[in-house]
Amino acid sequence: MSKKPVVLVVMDGVGMTEKDNGNAVMHAYTPNLDNYLENYPHTVIKAHGSAVGLPTDDDMGNSEVGHNALGCGQIYSQGAKLVNESIDSKSIYDSETWKELVKNAEGHTLHFLGLLSDGNVHSHIRHLLAMLTEAKEEGVKNVRIHVLMDGRDVPETSGLIYIDQLEEKLAELNDENFCAKIASGGGRMQITMDRYEADWAMVERGWKIHVLGEGRQFTSAKEAIETYRAELGVNDQNLPGFVIAEEGKPVGTIEDGDSVILFNFRGDRALEISRAFETENFDKFDRVRFPHVTYAGMLQYDGDLKIPTKYLVSPPHITNTMSEYFVSKGLRQYAISETQKFGHVTYFWNGNRSEKFSEELETWVEVQSDVVPFDERPWMKAAEVTDELVAALEANEYDFYRVNFPNGDMVGHTGNYEATIIGVETVDLCLKRIKDACDKIGAILLVTADHGNADEMLEKKKKPTDPNKPKTSHTLNKVPFIIINADVQMKEGEFGLSNVAATVAELLGVEVPSCWNESLITK
Repeated sequence: MSKKPVVLVVMDGVGMTEKDNGNAVMHAYTPNLDNYLENYPHTVIKAHGSAVGLPTDDDMGNSEVGHNALGCGQIYSQGAKLVNESIDSKSIYDSETWKELVKNAEGHTLHFLGLLSDGNVHSHIRHLLAMLTEAKEEGVKNVRIHVLMDGRDVPETSGLIYIDQLEEKLAELNDENFCAKIASGGGRMQITMDRYEADWAMVERGWKIHVLGEGRQFTSAKEAIETYRAELGVNDQNLPGFVIAEEGKPVGTIEDGDSVILFNFRGDRALEISRAFETENFDKFDRVRFPHVTYAGMLQYDGDLKIPTKYLVSPPHITNTMSEYFVSKGLRQYAISETQKFGHVTYFWNGNRSEKFSEELETWVEVQSDVVPFDERPWMKAAEVTDELVAALEANEYDFYRVNFPNGDMVGHTGNYEATIIGVETVDLCLKRIKDACDKIGAILLVTADHGNADEMLEKKKKPTDPNKPKTSHTLNKVPFIIINADVQMKEGEFGLSNVAATVAELLGVEVPSCWNESLITK
């Protein structure tokens, strides 16, 4: 196969299904995507469950594990599966970090902070409940929980279900020797869980709520959620921060000597709050008070930057990634996205590695995202990203190009169906510009996605008379894989995201490493 440049486009959150539960992909005007699906070799591939290292095929994929699989050509135990194995075997409690956290809690408080849901993308409530039970068994006296409400990876107003589950567990555990309470909370898109340094003010609001106990006070998390819903009409992910108080005093501020566990296992939205807890010379916002605590993450969220320094479960050691292998072959690589997904085409793509394998052979370009609600500007920075990519293609200095368009995912997460259609249509316009640029230099164009989202914007109704409810989470649908400008055929069979790496290698004319999953194509 003759060597031509290869361009891989990841349409984030664009799944494929004939079912119409608010299918913004189906109903968007996408003449270019439709043309490619009709006239070029294509198939659909798995982007969830076992195909990306998650426990079961009931587990939706996400951008992090999706880009890990795309970038390394292999399947590793990921996120929930990794933590599940550690909790089920109880090996998590044998870690030096867990032992230190428990010992440190003697005479102090053990705090748990994280996303309270069973969405299995950032966290799972069962991990929290298991650790609460173990903490009591090991003699911890005081525990406080700081709950971040989801409504994004689970139904948008399901939060009280998880609050009830947690309160039931606390009622079961609490006695004269053990006191555990919910101390604070708020929606994941309002406090604490910013990513890629897009909005440090979110983290600052979370710090004030969780650490300082500064915020609107309520007697319970349930009261806070119900009050905000009635007053503001917001869903769970957009709930303002709240503080639980008794007699006007917060029940669980974070103080010197305490232990803190961030029980999220996904890294992107855990890095900034971890830095706030661990960095001495911190300049992103005024922390007012910097308690000296023993802090740990469920995982280490950035292995290169060592964030956090302490963690409960060792991350998968991902080796033989596409970038590393292509560097060894002297291939020049170009990666681009806007801020919201820049880490996915770099850090996650490279097997959770922050640094390049070669400064000379790898170029990374980040286009700054707007800090506005995504449904207000559903086109996001797609045009600007395409401008940069087309210019790079016209210069024709690289062997492999990769780009992520976040629109289908980030706008899809808002639950705004009409805006998501615009987001999908925006990406379709960009596909045409990229194909034209590929045609000019004789490049091969690959079009795929990392998981579904925009393809299912409404919750499935239990009864036909039920009202429509927005769906803001990822889907279990397969994603497209299209090849343009290459004389190849697709293999038949069941394939997933991890098969893309070998496909790219074959198209570039280099040998496929034996550790990678097989290619999708035949000549």
